[in-house]
Amino acid sequence: MNLITLNEPQSADAEAYRSLRTNLYFAGLDTPAKSVVITSAVADEERTAVLANLAVVTAQTGKKVIAVDADLRHPALHEYFDVENERGLGDILSDEDPGSPIPLLSTGVRNLSVLTSGSAHSAPLDLLSSNRMVELITQLNGMADAVFYSAAPMLDVSDTAILASRTDGVLLVVYIGRTRRAHAQQAKEMLARAHARLIGVVTLDTAKKHLLV
Repeated sequence: MNLITLNEPQSADAEAYRSLRTNLYFAGLDTPAKSVVITSAVADEERTAVLANLAVVTAQTGKKVIAVDADLRHPALHEYFDVENERGLGDILSDEDPGSPIPLLSTGVRNLSVLTSGSAHSAPLDLLSSNRMVELITQLNGMADAVFYSAAPMLDVSDTAILASRTDGVLLVVYIGRTRRAHAQQAKEMLARAHARLIGVVTLDTAKKHLLV
């Protein structure tokens, strides 16, 4: 899939992602946000594109970045970086051996690694709400300067609210002309009930396919 920050680095959209990176930095000055969930209110693959491009521009600053596909039902992150999705997050969480190595994959982008979703599992909610997930978040935080999690839409499943409550913050992706105000408000309320920290809203103009920071 197209990564605008790699294929058109001088474009307005690529610059918008760099602005998003800067805004995220300033949002974390008082309370650092190393682990960040990127989600949307309703289903749309663009939230994964936002994560992938944000991960690229963050890695380009010299920071070590890990991008994690935590959408165990409809994974897509591996497609953006053209890597295999054989063993990943779901496999680690269901593995009885907590000492198993984390199967990070190289993306070809310096400083950026990917942890894919792995093979399909029947109980994503149980896996993401497990103690092993808490341990893994801590492990990944110790391995990188920034860890970005692509998560399922807020209103589709309860997985994301649980994951968000265990990380440092959430970026909510909304779509002009598509995301209903009521749905965005409902997603914000779900995050509040989960005691998750909403650190920003990323707006996409779906008609023009532009990121608006």
